[in-house]
Amino acid sequence: MAKNIGIVMLCVAMLLLLLVDNQATSTVVPVEEPEAAPGTATVFPLYGITQGSLQPQECGPRCSSRCSATQYKKPCLFFCNKCCAKCLCVPQGTYGNKQSCPCYNNWKTKRGGPKCP
Repeated sequence: MAKNIGIVMLCVAMLLLLLVDNQATSTVVPVEEPEAAPGTATVFPLYGITQGSLQPQECGPRCSSRCSATQYKKPCLFFCNKCCAKCLCVPQGTYGNKQSCPCYNNWKTKRGGPKCP
């Protein structure tokens, strides 16, 4: 009888060790997401950059940001707002990056130059 109790106690001890070991190896470590840069959307990173992703009333602030580094602010804002109204997108930054908005990139003047800043 004492032998049976010893075997049962040994089995219980082994089960406890397995459970403790299993819990130690399967702990969940939370993964930190990289912080978004100020002014960028966290949920939709291409919001406002891809064609048709802006609302018409959002063109003003986006164009102000786009034209912030130019010395020709008035014409830049005029054409940027015109392009944004048609394409509903404004590329990131103050220069270039037009590949993200094909409509903005492909709208040309009569002479074949780019219409959108």
